[in-house]
Amino acid sequence: MEVAGPERVSPSKRSGHSYWSGPSGASRRSSPFYVLPLRRRSASLSTPFPRRCTMSHFVVPNAHVGLLYVDGVYEDALPPGRHPLGGGLFDRKVRRVDLVDLRERSLVIKGQEILTRDKVAIRVSLLVYFEVVDPVAAKHHVADYEARIYEDVQLAARRFLASRDLDAILSDRNEISDAVRETVKDAAQGYGVEIHRADVKDLVFPGNLKTIMNQVLETERRAEAKLIQQRKDIEARKLAARADEEAQRRRLEAERERLHLELEAEKERSAAELERQRVALRAEVEQAEALAAHPALLKLRQLETLATMARSGGRFVVGLKDLELLEDER
Repeated sequence: MEVAGPERVSPSKRSGHSYWSGPSGASRRSSPFYVLPLRRRSASLSTPFPRRCTMSHFVVPNAHVGLLYVDGVYEDALPPGRHPLGGGLFDRKVRRVDLVDLRERSLVIKGQEILTRDKVAIRVSLLVYFEVVDPVAAKHHVADYEARIYEDVQLAARRFLASRDLDAILSDRNEISDAVRETVKDAAQGYGVEIHRADVKDLVFPGNLKTIMNQVLETERRAEAKLIQQRKDIEARKLAARADEEAQRRRLEAERERLHLELEAEKERSAAELERQRVALRAEVEQAEALAAHPALLKLRQLETLATMARSGGRFVVGLKDLELLEDER
């Protein structure tokens, strides 16, 4: 807002005010001219914002700071609120207040066509989130800090993408954001701006490259599907082989167990047969010893045998030797 004291000038030399002489016979001798403000010029604002301005006060809205300039020289930073600008009717100083928005804002870096390291032209758009942390530096160190952010981010993106192949760019888009932010962060702090994020908004490829990439992706998907199917087949064969091995192992174990049981049974049968034969042999030995010790028992045994044979109805021949034996028994 500019406020100037009365001056004997024509209206063409002082825009916004009209000077006129007092009525005929006016008694105000000390000031023969009076100022009548027909139009007031608004304060110079860096960003559009609803504002109220009077001849002697200025209102700074929330989340803003007002930079006060007196005769073009920076004087003070005004916090949110109503501030008197001083001066009066005869104050010839020119005062101006520039508003600086302290809120976090976004800036779109429109699509820039950039050549990658492998000579592929791509178009990238970035979305930068920033905040003014030093309004004095933002207004005094650069002519337009938003334009400077735009240029710095644009150049950082060009340098980064020019040093990467297309495959590397496609594999990790976050790498672009992180690299651009780290590159621009220090430079932006020099003119009072803090860069919070720099995200990739759009990544556009030429039409023919899109077709080629789609074909490559389709081929990769088919190859991946084929590889997955092959892996499944191999895994199925491995499972079948393991199942066969397990079945064969179980069959071998069962056969081994069967043979072991048969061997144990055969051993038991052999042992029983040996025991039976041993008992029978012992009985025969004892019987033979008894017969040898008592010949009459032998003759009695012979007679019992002959009686048994006679009862069976079988035919038998008695020899001379047998008769002698019978005679002896008598």
